[in-house]
Amino acid sequence: MSTPAPAPTAAAIAARRQQTQDKFARITKAINQLRHEYGQPTIRAIAARANVSTSFLYANQEARGLVQAGLAAAEHHRKRTAQSAHARTEATWRERALNAEAELGRSQKEIFAQRQRIGELMGQLRDVDRMVPGDSVQHLTTENATLKRRVDQVTREHRILRERLEGARSNLRFAEKRIADLEIQLLELRRSEPSGGAHT
Repeated sequence: MSTPAPAPTAAAIAARRQQTQDKFARITKAINQLRHEYGQPTIRAIAARANVSTSFLYANQEARGLVQAGLAAAEHHRKRTAQSAHARTEATWRERALNAEAELGRSQKEIFAQRQRIGELMGQLRDVDRMVPGDSVQHLTTENATLKRRVDQVTREHRILRERLEGARSNLRFAEKRIADLEIQLLELRRSEPSGGAHT
Protein backbone atom coordinates (compact mmCIF):
# COMPACT_ATOMS: atom_id res chain seq x y z
CA MET A 1 0.00 0.00 0.00
CA SER A 2 1.52 3.32 -1.14
CA THR A 3 2.17 6.17 1.22
CA PRO A 4 0.27 9.41 0.36
CA ALA A 5 2.39 12.43 -0.68
CA PRO A 6 2.98 14.80 2.19
CA ALA A 7 0.96 17.98 2.10
CA PRO A 8 2.89 21.13 1.29
CA THR A 9 4.16 22.83 4.34
CA ALA A 10 3.26 26.38 5.28
CA ALA A 11 6.83 27.44 4.61
CA ALA A 12 6.75 26.12 1.06
CA ILE A 13 3.42 27.81 0.41
CA ALA A 14 4.75 31.08 1.78
CA ALA A 15 7.86 30.76 -0.36
CA ARG A 16 5.82 30.23 -3.52
CA ARG A 17 3.64 33.20 -2.65
CA GLN A 18 6.71 35.32 -2.10
CA GLN A 19 8.13 34.23 -5.46
CA THR A 20 4.86 35.14 -7.13
CA GLN A 21 4.81 38.53 -5.42
CA ASP A 22 8.40 39.09 -6.56
CA LYS A 23 7.33 38.31 -10.12
CA PHE A 24 4.47 40.80 -9.84
CA ALA A 25 6.88 43.45 -8.59
CA ARG A 26 9.30 42.77 -11.47
CA ILE A 27 6.44 42.87 -13.96
CA THR A 28 5.25 46.24 -12.63
CA LYS A 29 8.79 47.61 -12.71
CA ALA A 30 9.36 46.28 -16.23
CA ILE A 31 6.13 47.87 -17.49
CA ASN A 32 7.09 51.26 -16.03
CA GLN A 33 10.62 51.07 -17.44
CA LEU A 34 9.46 50.06 -20.91
CA ARG A 35 6.81 52.77 -20.93
CA HIS A 36 9.46 55.34 -20.07
CA GLU A 37 11.95 54.00 -22.63
CA TYR A 38 9.78 53.04 -25.59
CA GLY A 39 6.33 54.47 -24.85
CA GLN A 40 4.39 51.34 -25.82
CA PRO A 41 5.72 48.08 -24.28
CA THR A 42 4.93 44.61 -25.66
CA ILE A 43 4.12 41.43 -23.75
CA ARG A 44 7.29 39.74 -24.97
CA ALA A 45 9.40 42.73 -23.89
CA ILE A 46 7.70 42.81 -20.47
CA ALA A 47 8.35 39.07 -19.96
CA ALA A 48 12.01 39.44 -20.94
CA ARG A 49 12.58 42.49 -18.75
CA ALA A 50 10.79 40.95 -15.75
CA ASN A 51 12.55 37.61 -16.27
CA VAL A 52 9.28 35.65 -16.40
CA SER A 53 7.72 33.50 -19.10
CA THR A 54 5.03 34.81 -21.42
CA SER A 55 2.87 31.84 -20.41
CA PHE A 56 2.95 33.13 -16.81
CA LEU A 57 1.72 36.52 -17.99
CA TYR A 58 -1.17 34.86 -19.81
CA ALA A 59 -1.97 32.13 -17.25
CA ASN A 60 -1.77 34.09 -14.01
CA GLN A 61 -4.84 36.26 -13.63
CA GLU A 62 -3.16 38.95 -11.54
CA ALA A 63 -0.14 39.11 -13.84
CA ARG A 64 -2.46 39.35 -16.85
CA GLY A 65 -4.29 42.21 -15.14
CA LEU A 66 -1.03 44.07 -14.50
CA VAL A 67 -0.03 43.72 -18.14
CA GLN A 68 -3.42 44.80 -19.45
CA ALA A 69 -3.48 47.81 -17.14
CA GLY A 70 0.07 48.75 -18.14
CA LEU A 71 -0.67 48.46 -21.85
CA ALA A 72 -3.87 50.47 -21.46
CA ALA A 73 -2.04 53.20 -19.51
CA ALA A 74 0.72 53.30 -22.14
CA GLU A 75 -1.84 53.60 -24.93
CA HIS A 76 -3.65 56.37 -23.07
CA HIS A 77 -0.38 58.22 -22.52
CA ARG A 78 0.53 57.81 -26.19
CA LYS A 79 -2.81 59.22 -27.32
CA ARG A 80 -2.59 62.10 -24.87
CA THR A 81 0.96 62.92 -26.03
CA ALA A 82 -0.14 62.78 -29.67
CA GLN A 83 -3.11 65.05 -28.94
CA SER A 84 -0.86 67.50 -27.11
CA ALA A 85 1.63 67.55 -30.00
CA HIS A 86 -1.22 68.03 -32.46
CA ALA A 87 -2.59 70.89 -30.37
CA ARG A 88 0.82 72.58 -30.27
CA THR A 89 1.26 72.17 -34.02
CA GLU A 90 -2.21 73.50 -34.70
CA ALA A 91 -1.59 76.50 -32.42
CA THR A 92 1.67 77.23 -34.24
CA TRP A 93 0.02 77.09 -37.66
CA ARG A 94 -2.89 79.18 -36.41
CA GLU A 95 -0.45 81.83 -35.20
CA ARG A 96 1.38 81.76 -38.53
CA ALA A 97 -1.90 82.09 -40.39
CA LEU A 98 -2.91 85.08 -38.26
CA ASN A 99 0.49 86.72 -38.79
CA ALA A 100 0.28 86.09 -42.53
CA GLU A 101 -3.24 87.52 -42.65
CA ALA A 102 -2.12 90.63 -40.77
CA GLU A 103 0.89 91.03 -43.07
CA LEU A 104 -1.35 90.62 -46.11
CA GLY A 105 -3.68 93.35 -44.83
CA ARG A 106 -0.73 95.67 -44.23
CA SER A 107 0.66 94.95 -47.71
CA GLN A 108 -2.68 95.65 -49.33
CA LYS A 109 -2.91 99.00 -47.53
CA GLU A 110 0.62 99.85 -48.63
CA ILE A 111 -0.11 98.91 -52.23
CA PHE A 112 -3.26 101.02 -52.19
CA ALA A 113 -1.32 103.99 -50.77
CA GLN A 114 1.43 103.57 -53.39
CA ARG A 115 -1.12 103.44 -56.18
CA GLN A 116 -2.70 106.64 -54.91
CA ARG A 117 0.72 108.31 -54.77
CA ILE A 118 1.54 107.16 -58.30
CA GLY A 119 -1.76 108.55 -59.50
CA GLU A 120 -1.03 111.90 -57.86
CA LEU A 121 2.45 112.04 -59.42
CA MET A 122 1.09 111.17 -62.85
CA GLY A 123 -1.42 113.97 -62.47
CA GLN A 124 1.36 116.39 -61.54
CA LEU A 125 3.36 115.33 -64.61
CA ARG A 126 0.36 115.97 -66.87
CA ASP A 127 -0.05 119.38 -65.24
CA VAL A 128 3.61 120.18 -65.88
CA ASP A 129 3.30 119.12 -69.51
CA ARG A 130 0.38 121.49 -69.94
CA MET A 131 2.14 124.35 -68.09
CA VAL A 132 5.58 124.14 -69.77
CA PRO A 133 5.71 125.42 -73.36
CA GLY A 134 6.94 123.15 -76.08
CA ASP A 135 10.10 125.18 -76.77
CA SER A 136 11.03 125.02 -73.07
CA VAL A 137 10.76 121.24 -73.14
CA GLN A 138 12.95 121.15 -76.25
CA HIS A 139 15.46 123.44 -74.55
CA LEU A 140 15.59 121.19 -71.49
CA THR A 141 16.04 118.13 -73.68
CA THR A 142 18.92 119.77 -75.58
CA GLU A 143 20.57 120.91 -72.36
CA ASN A 144 20.25 117.44 -70.91
CA ALA A 145 21.90 115.90 -73.97
CA THR A 146 24.71 118.49 -73.77
CA LEU A 147 25.31 117.68 -70.12
CA LYS A 148 25.47 113.97 -70.91
CA ARG A 149 28.07 114.58 -73.63
CA ARG A 150 30.07 116.74 -71.22
CA VAL A 151 29.95 114.01 -68.60
CA ASP A 152 31.20 111.49 -71.15
CA GLN A 153 34.00 113.82 -72.14
CA VAL A 154 35.05 114.44 -68.54
CA THR A 155 34.98 110.70 -67.91
CA ARG A 156 37.29 110.07 -70.88
CA GLU A 157 39.64 112.84 -69.77
CA HIS A 158 39.68 111.41 -66.27
CA ARG A 159 40.57 107.97 -67.61
CA ILE A 160 43.38 109.43 -69.75
CA LEU A 161 44.78 111.39 -66.80
CA ARG A 162 44.74 108.26 -64.64
CA GLU A 163 46.64 106.35 -67.34
CA ARG A 164 49.20 109.15 -67.55
CA LEU A 165 49.53 109.21 -63.78
CA GLU A 166 50.16 105.48 -63.69
CA GLY A 167 52.79 105.88 -66.43
CA ALA A 168 54.48 108.72 -64.54
CA ARG A 169 54.54 106.68 -61.34
CA SER A 170 56.07 103.73 -63.21
CA ASN A 171 58.76 106.00 -64.71
CA LEU A 172 59.47 107.48 -61.30
CA ARG A 173 59.92 104.04 -59.75
CA PHE A 174 62.27 103.07 -62.60
CA ALA A 175 64.26 106.34 -62.17
CA GLU A 176 64.56 105.84 -58.40
CA LYS A 177 65.83 102.28 -58.93
CA ARG A 178 68.32 103.52 -61.58
CA ILE A 179 69.58 106.28 -59.26
CA ALA A 180 70.03 103.75 -56.44
CA ASP A 181 72.04 101.47 -58.75
CA LEU A 182 74.25 104.37 -59.85
CA GLU A 183 74.89 105.41 -56.24
CA ILE A 184 75.97 101.87 -55.41
CA GLN A 185 78.33 101.83 -58.41
CA LEU A 186 79.78 105.20 -57.37
CA LEU A 187 80.46 103.92 -53.85
CA GLU A 188 82.16 100.83 -55.24
CA LEU A 189 84.38 102.98 -57.50
CA ARG A 190 85.40 105.17 -54.55
CA ARG A 191 86.29 102.11 -52.50
CA SER A 192 88.42 100.68 -55.32
CA GLU A 193 90.52 103.89 -55.66
CA PRO A 194 93.93 103.80 -53.88
CA SER A 195 94.05 105.76 -50.66
CA GLY A 196 95.88 109.09 -50.79
CA GLY A 197 99.63 109.04 -49.78
CA ALA A 198 102.95 110.94 -50.26
CA HIS A 199 103.53 112.15 -53.83
CA THR A 200 106.89 111.16 -55.42
